[in-house]
Amino acid sequence: MRIIKEAMLRDAALRYPTARGWLETWRLGVRSAHWESFVDLKKVYSTAAIVRVQSGRNVVVFNVCGNSFRLIVAIHFNRQVVYTLCFLTHAEYSKNRWILLL
Repeated sequence: MRIIKEAMLRDAALRYPTARGWLETWRLGVRSAHWESFVDLKKVYSTAAIVRVQSGRNVVVFNVCGNSFRLIVAIHFNRQVVYTLCFLTHAEYSKNRWILLL
């Protein structure tokens, strides 16, 4: 899979050092993955969830570091592309304001 906006992952790792290892592992894993559907993704990331945002589009939410953070991405399985959208603390995610922005 190709990751768009990898810089966002680097910025998140600098801002939240406790998530650095998870983010790097995720990045390497996604780059080498060939998921054809959300079912394929769930085999690797069982806690990932699909969430519909205000625009009506679906995004994938990953629990990071035992629910301390959330990584939100858009995945186009047919094109093998992952767009990183935002990285939030659990508290920020719980406010649900991010849904309105995407």
